[in-house]
Amino acid sequence: MPRANTTENYHAAADRYDSMHYARAGRSGLKLPRLSLGLWQNFGEADTLANGRAMVRTAFDNGITHFDLANNYGPPHGAAETVFGRIFQDDLRPYRDEILVSTKAGYDMWAGPYGAGGSRKSLLASCDMSLKRCGLDYFDIFYHHCPDPETPLEETMAALDHIVRTGRALYVGVSNYGPQLTRDAAEILRDLGTPLVIHQPRYNMFDRSIEQGLGDVLIEQSIGAIVFSPLAQGLLSEKYLNGIPADSRAARPEIRHLTTADIDADKIAKVRALQRVAQARGQSLSQMAVSWVLAHPAVSSCLIGARHSDHIRQALGSLAASTFDDADLGEIEAILAR
Repeated sequence: MPRANTTENYHAAADRYDSMHYARAGRSGLKLPRLSLGLWQNFGEADTLANGRAMVRTAFDNGITHFDLANNYGPPHGAAETVFGRIFQDDLRPYRDEILVSTKAGYDMWAGPYGAGGSRKSLLASCDMSLKRCGLDYFDIFYHHCPDPETPLEETMAALDHIVRTGRALYVGVSNYGPQLTRDAAEILRDLGTPLVIHQPRYNMFDRSIEQGLGDVLIEQSIGAIVFSPLAQGLLSEKYLNGIPADSRAARPEIRHLTTADIDADKIAKVRALQRVAQARGQSLSQMAVSWVLAHPAVSSCLIGARHSDHIRQALGSLAASTFDDADLGEIEAILAR
C-alpha cells in the first residue's frame, strides 16, 4: 500500500522498493523509477516548504527515487532548487546513494548574454550555481534544456562531456530536441566518450509529437525517454470538467504554460469520453493517461507534477494497469481523432 512518512525526523519507509517498477534508460546501466517526481511548478515561493517536504517524503517512501529540477523552475527562477536543497539537507542526505537528482540549463535564467543558451560558458556556470542551490556535490543527470541555434551543437555537447569528466554529473541528457538534432547530439557525444543517455520530451494524449520520428530515433540510438506533462498540465484529469478551480494551474497568472484558452469545449468533450474508458478499466482518467504514456516502447519513466502528496499516491495506481488491449487503444484513438 502507498505510504507517507509523517515523523518529524525522517526515516524512509522500509518497504519503499516493494511495489515500484524500474526501467533502464536506453542501453545504459541507469535504472529509473517508472514514475519520477517533477518539481517544475510546485516548489516555488508561492508553495510551502512543509508541503514540498511532504511530497518528497511520500515519493521516496513509495520507491520514487528520481527528483527532476531545472535552473529556472520555481517560480521565481532557482526557487525549486533552493527548496529541494533544504529538503535534501534535512531528509534525504543519508539516502544520497539511493536517489537520482537531475537538473537542466538552457532557458533564460539570469541577465546578460550568458544567462541562456547552450554555450560552454552558460552551461558550466549554470551547473555550478545549481549545485550550490541544491547543496549537492554532483547531479545524477544534467540536461541541456532546449536547442540553441546560435551555438554550434559540438560546443554544447562538449560542455556536457566536460560536466561529466569534471565530476559535476554522472550522466547527460537533452530536452525538447527534435529527431535529427537528437541523432546528431548522440553521435557527437558518442565520439566524445560520454553517451547521450536520456531525452526529456513532452508527451501526452493531446501532444503526440514524439510519435513524429523522435520515438524512432530514441529506440534506434538506445536513448531512454523520461516524458513530462503526461496530463497535459491537468487537462487529462477530472480537474477541469466543471470549470476552472481557483487553485488550478490555469488560474495562476505566474504559470504561463496553461491558460483558460487551452480549456475549450472540444477538449473537455474528449476528456469526458476518455474518462469513461478509464472507469471501465478501473482507473481514474489521470491514472490511465500516465499508463498510456508509459506504454510507449521508448519511454523509461514518466514525470508526475503533484500539488499534494495525495496526487502522488493516486499516480501510483497507473502502475497497476499499465497495459492496454486493442479495444481500449482503438477507443482512445477514436476519441482523440474526433
